[in-house]
Amino acid sequence: MAGPMGNGRRPERQAVASRARGGLLVLGGFVALLFVLELANSLMLGALNRTFGLRPRSADGLLDIFTFPLLHANLNHLLSNSLPLIIFGFLVFLSGLRVFLTALAFSWLGSGLTVWLIGDGVTVGASGLVFGLFSFLLVRGFFNRSWRQILLAVVLFMGYGSILLGVLPFVAGYISWQAHLGGAAGGVVAALLLRPRHVPAARGY
Repeated sequence: MAGPMGNGRRPERQAVASRARGGLLVLGGFVALLFVLELANSLMLGALNRTFGLRPRSADGLLDIFTFPLLHANLNHLLSNSLPLIIFGFLVFLSGLRVFLTALAFSWLGSGLTVWLIGDGVTVGASGLVFGLFSFLLVRGFFNRSWRQILLAVVLFMGYGSILLGVLPFVAGYISWQAHLGGAAGGVVAALLLRPRHVPAARGY
């Protein structure tokens, strides 16, 4: 009797393993791109930041929304974002490419639009993506009514919850709290949009 159950679980395990490999590949490649850009930016004495950093409330700054998370102020800035970006991104990717791309897109746009509207000075950095993916992981279990996801959210909150203070203006200091706040809001919106929709059962006549 154990045979059929084991065979039934094998495709599910293979799917999870495939998503895990895909997540490592995508996140690893993305972070590698960030390091390449940081190297180029350093060689160019920060020219990329001045050209493609997000300039709030300017017409050209709307295009910067698509580039500013790819750049960083310096190597330490990039290093501080890299590990949480890989961890949170990988955990989101385990739910599938569609879920990952949706959470990333809303985190990216939420962060960028918030900085464009209320930011102060040229802004760069992927921390808005970090906050967005983190907030997505924290709230999705409640929208999905999944105890497994809620338990993961509790563990993540215990380990990384203190970073949420970065959405507060008086705590973030020189860091862009606007990017943090907008990214976190985008992650929540993504979790809300991706929640399961209950379709009423069809009635016969």
